Amino acid sequence: MTGPRHRLMDYIREEIMPHRFCAGCGCGTVLNVFVNAVEGLALDPARMVCVSGIGCSSWIPSPYFKSDTLHTTHGRPIAYATGVKIMRPDLKVVVIAGDGDIAGIGGNHLIHAARRNIDLSVFMVNNMIYGMTGGQVAPTTPLDVKTSTTPHRNIEPPFKVAELVVAAGASYVARWTTYHVFQLKKAMQHALMKKGFSFIEIVSQCPEYYGRRMGLRTGIELLKEFKKQSVGVKKAQGMPEEKLQDKIVVGGLCNLDRPEFVTQLHALTGEQIESFSRERAG
Repeated sequence: MTGPRHRLMDYIREEIMPHRFCAGCGCGTVLNVFVNAVEGLALDPARMVCVSGIGCSSWIPSPYFKSDTLHTTHGRPIAYATGVKIMRPDLKVVVIAGDGDIAGIGGNHLIHAARRNIDLSVFMVNNMIYGMTGGQVAPTTPLDVKTSTTPHRNIEPPFKVAELVVAAGASYVARWTTYHVFQLKKAMQHALMKKGFSFIEIVSQCPEYYGRRMGLRTGIELLKEFKKQSVGVKKAQGMPEEKLQDKIVVGGLCNLDRPEFVTQLHALTGEQIESFSRERAG
């Protein structure tokens, strides 16, 4: 999966820079951390495929990351990535998309990919709102937050997406915020090298829609809030549930070794071909 040593800018399409993200948006930070993680592992972009859906964070790999990229329909990046991995198991397949894409319309694809333990690295950028389409409530929007579709307040409890993926059977799951850039880089590198389904929930700022409604109009204000709200996994284990309501639990949630789906699928296919050949020969 590694090739000749690449410079950091070998992973970026310079002809379309600077990026088009809103001022203070966390997507630029995620792009920066992702590129540094890939460069640190000396991965060959020619041996990678990035898959995204529809939304602000889907621009991170498409068009900015210099690898083959599938920019797919809303909610379907994991389904497309599964097809790529089955047909080309030799490639490193990465999904980068938003919480609406992955936990909303694509939620079913997420839980079954984790259950099957497909060898994918999925990075969900969670800005807690639909940022590209007008600031609607998302599956991850906290309680009582006002959005364009919950103008009085949100009464739906937010999905604990990382915990859901752990329960579904993933090999590696972590959660960090865009404040925790060094920890996030290490987690991305671990996810990229882990055999099986790896998932990182990246809590990210959206000053234009989420922040504006929360009275936090700049990226810095939101980052300070992430710092204040974050609590480590080990500390959270000793805290009562009511104390965690407004907290962001960060760190590694699971790190397991399980049989991987694509490897088993190709082994099964080989067995059936061999059996068929013996029957034809006999």
